[in-house]
Amino acid sequence: MTANTLTIAAARDALRKGEITAVDLTMSCLTAIDAADALGAFVHKTPELALEQARAADARLAVGEAPDLCGIPLGIKDLFCTKGVPSQAASNILNGFRPEYDSTVTSKLFGAGAVMLGKLNMDEFAMGSSNEHSCYGPAVNPWKVDDRRLTPGGSSGGSASAVAADLCLAATGTDTGGSIRQPAAFTGIVGIKPTYGRVSRWGIIAYASSLDQAGPMAKTVQDAAILLQGMAGHDPKDSTSADLAVPDFEAALTGDIRGKVIGIPKEYRLDGLSPEIAALWDRGVEMMRDAGAEVREVSLPHAKYALPAYYVIAPAEASSNLARYDGVRYGHRAKLAQGDGITEMYEKTRAEGFGKEVQRRIMVGTYVLSAGFYDAYYNRARKVRALIKRDFEQVFATGVEAILCPTTPSAAFGLGEVSEADPVEMYLNDVFTVTLNLAGLPGISVPVGLDAQGLPLGLQLIGRPWDEANLLNHAHVLERAAGFVSKPGKWW
Repeated sequence: MTANTLTIAAARDALRKGEITAVDLTMSCLTAIDAADALGAFVHKTPELALEQARAADARLAVGEAPDLCGIPLGIKDLFCTKGVPSQAASNILNGFRPEYDSTVTSKLFGAGAVMLGKLNMDEFAMGSSNEHSCYGPAVNPWKVDDRRLTPGGSSGGSASAVAADLCLAATGTDTGGSIRQPAAFTGIVGIKPTYGRVSRWGIIAYASSLDQAGPMAKTVQDAAILLQGMAGHDPKDSTSADLAVPDFEAALTGDIRGKVIGIPKEYRLDGLSPEIAALWDRGVEMMRDAGAEVREVSLPHAKYALPAYYVIAPAEASSNLARYDGVRYGHRAKLAQGDGITEMYEKTRAEGFGKEVQRRIMVGTYVLSAGFYDAYYNRARKVRALIKRDFEQVFATGVEAILCPTTPSAAFGLGEVSEADPVEMYLNDVFTVTLNLAGLPGISVPVGLDAQGLPLGLQLIGRPWDEANLLNHAHVLERAAGFVSKPGKWW
């Protein structure tokens, strides 16, 4: 077993005992990354910076100053600003942009001694469920069936692929409508979206500001707890950041959920739900029951309206957030013809810089915010959002501590298999995940089994606001009961 296959917890212990150095661990990951170009996971490699950070981590370890993440090699989603390193959100419009600052999340991680191996692929501006909307080309799932190249999910597809293929020990992701949890399910790893406000959004390139939330993508629930500990916390630079103490997430993993109440939402048993997904869900219910939890059916009556509400609110916020990319201050600027003015510069730059999916969502968002349609679409979607949030509040008020449901309606599909002519077909991948973003709740995807083709399937647990510690413990129980240890066969 090579060092890059270690979990964060195992590597942390080995580093502290002196059984391995941060430089050796980093070199193992860098070697794996260089051999995995076929996956398209890393889009900007930073080996010199990584080794510099690893040597600094070894110096801290030598004198006993070793936070949990000291010396741990991570991949960073291209949505996080990283000082001096390209941060493009997988978009041509930010070509050449190298920030003069770190995001709060990366600053906290580097301050804890973590090592950045490079930046990870994603859907452009986090808009997508398959990682096919990227100026770098698609990331590829390390799991394979026959000769089909499969999606690792999106938008955090590069993060999911890199963790599943052992190119890094863990990665950062962001989740606006399922962009951590869906890729985690597609690649057989763990991904948690924290409560909105638990992790600072400062320095993360915005998609939809009231929905975006950063979180960890890792090999185990324990690793997700360790990485979330390093990412979370109040940030005065983010007005939506919660001024709350951060619990010890790893210490919360007691494995005891006896007497806890798990809710099963009846509305999530959709017409046409895959029999494999339904069977996996039933298995998960029995696992939680066998662990001593009480399982009861609950109702989320407005969940069926979540997808249309999300695809009004998110594009509306995106159209506003992306107005700043105009070719004036940074990034791509179109070449102008003689006589072109500032309006032509804006139009040509944005037409060249933004991909088709981003353009589609900007147009939808601009439309629903326009005079005459604001009340008909945007305000109505906001009211639906409030009803969805109230549904969850009423369920949790009955004593339910977590809700169990599928993460995705299917296993990973092939790249190019979902037609661009029908974007709604792609949007349906988010049917089980968008409710959490609308309600601001924490959710985690745990790998539980394989489908008939041998591809991973995940189940999602939804927690009460600010209760990530309890949610992680429930996920830890599910993870132990499932005993999922499968790994993709190395073909790249």
